Amino acid sequence: MDEISHIGKVVSVGPEKTVVRIVSQSACATCRAAGLCTAAEAAEKDIEVRTVEGETYLPGEEVEVVLRQSLGMRAVFYAFVIPLALLVIFGVGLSYTALGELPAGLLSLAAVGIYYLILGLFKGRFESEYNFCIRRKQQS
Repeated sequence: MDEISHIGKVVSVGPEKTVVRIVSQSACATCRAAGLCTAAEAAEKDIEVRTVEGETYLPGEEVEVVLRQSLGMRAVFYAFVIPLALLVIFGVGLSYTALGELPAGLLSLAAVGIYYLILGLFKGRFESEYNFCIRRKQQS
């Protein structure tokens, strides 16, 4: 099964969830010239993972956080592809009306904003669908 994985450290452990901190890097952050370039960036993110019964992790332990690749691609579709399509469709469609460019552009942005609000309303559904799992880091 294809997976997306990140190495992280356990921050906290609870009866229902384990919080793991990963460092998310841009593609250029691994470049040799990243120290000289201002475009390279890295951000720490805390990911909540459901604790599986019988598995115990200790704060500070290095683990691997895994998500199925198909779910990652679906997330990209919801977060980037659909909003871009809405922006283009509304922008082009409204530009052929008598509204003018500024109102057409603002309405296009409003359509994307409304889409993200609707997406936010379904946050609970997405959280239950997108399940991360933890594995102990394999020693190399």
